[in-house]
Amino acid sequence: METTKTEIEAAVFRKLLAHLDERKDAQNIDLMNLAGFCRNCLAKWYSAEARERGHEVDYENAREIVYGMPYSEWKARYQTPATPEQLAAFEKK
Repeated sequence: METTKTEIEAAVFRKLLAHLDERKDAQNIDLMNLAGFCRNCLAKWYSAEARERGHEVDYENAREIVYGMPYSEWKARYQTPATPEQLAAFEKK
């Protein structure tokens, strides 16, 4: 059963990444304001879990896994400046 659970969790993670890839309009600040985590958080968690299991996946490599491309490329293509309203909501949290 543990293998099945791990396979299901892995499939769900891949679907989450695919969904986020389809929703590039959902900016990280929006995700942080609504859910308390963003794509960068996923990358940090990925890197930390890999390290905990004896594998080295640095933060930049983990971000490439999460974003599906180098972060700098994603940022240049898809990241928009945060609005004053987004920043204010972020500061409240």
